[in-house]
Amino acid sequence: MKFLGNSLHVANSGKLIARSDKTPSPGAIVYDSKKNKIGKVGYVFGPTKRPYVSIRLFKSTDRNKLDENSGEKLFVSKPKSKKSRKRRMKPRHNK
Repeated sequence: MKFLGNSLHVANSGKLIARSDKTPSPGAIVYDSKKNKIGKVGYVFGPTKRPYVSIRLFKSTDRNKLDENSGEKLFVSKPKSKKSRKRRMKPRHNK
């Protein structure tokens, strides 16, 4: 897991807004400082050097607790890569 940044606040839409030093990949799982899964990276916006990250919270996450603990350290894991499937080619018959 890599350090993502610090949480800022929970927006009216219910998404957690965080400030990061690096641009995370969309869909990556976000963890709090206690290594609990809290959501997934949705959008990355703002300046390229210190972007803002919108995190879609899981239903099991307590939004009030996150809002009280603004400034909490957040961590991100790499998203699972989708395996590319090779297309099976039909044999060509030369006549």
